[in-house]
Amino acid sequence: MYKNGEVDPAVKALESRQDEIMRRLYELKAAVDGLAKTVTSPDADLDATGLTHTPPSCALTGSLDLNLLLGQDLGVLKDIVINANPAEPPLSLLVLHDMLCQRYRVLSNVHVHSSVSAVPPALLSCLGPSHPHSHKRQDFELGFTLIWKDVPRVQMKFSVRSMCPVEGEGNVARFLYKLLVTPPSDPCQATLVDSWVDTALFQLARGGAEERTAVVKALNAALCRGAWLAGPELCLADVLCACGLLQSGGAPSAPSNVQKWLKSCENSGFFRCVLSLLH
Repeated sequence: MYKNGEVDPAVKALESRQDEIMRRLYELKAAVDGLAKTVTSPDADLDATGLTHTPPSCALTGSLDLNLLLGQDLGVLKDIVINANPAEPPLSLLVLHDMLCQRYRVLSNVHVHSSVSAVPPALLSCLGPSHPHSHKRQDFELGFTLIWKDVPRVQMKFSVRSMCPVEGEGNVARFLYKLLVTPPSDPCQATLVDSWVDTALFQLARGGAEERTAVVKALNAALCRGAWLAGPELCLADVLCACGLLQSGGAPSAPSNVQKWLKSCENSGFFRCVLSLLH
């Protein structure tokens, strides 16, 4: 193995070849893991597009480590797979996708399941423009796959083999938002955010006209005290309530404080896809 104190060139070549094989195995493992999430769990039949997204100008503050939040698995892209019904697009998750693209290098994909006969073109491109096919999975930090499927409610899986699905737009939104910011340490603020999230989902989205009117009045009163619903900057409460109000069609008749707040949401840059879909 050694000649004159130096490693035999044949041994060096063997080590180099072994390193290359290991590198290719990690790449293959990453690709198979991604396919498992989109085939084994959500069963997508049509790959609509592979996407990345140009982040909006509004920056998120602070820094979070995905390995600490989701666990470290060498060579495997961290994939989030979401099933959603195109008849009821989860607008808040599209906003959160844009926010994730501001924080991480996100590999975004849209698929269509065989249970859905047709999907509007706008929903096929709802995660942004196509990226060059030359991009490799290892170039990204996070995978975000949206599958349009005939499901009664939004479903999300992060780990196909070890995780039960997270169901409901609100629960999935909470999961995604925790990848963006550290949850508030103040229990009062955390409860306030949760309260607004539930209000958006159960009263704005599913309530009758009287309930929606009451929510708009509550929003107007809360926004008298500050520019945002639960703190000094846009948070999950604002995302869910703004999407709920926009989706319900109540935005044009909303009072002045709510109109100003909606404009601030629009100016954040994260609602561009939602506004495009609704218009």
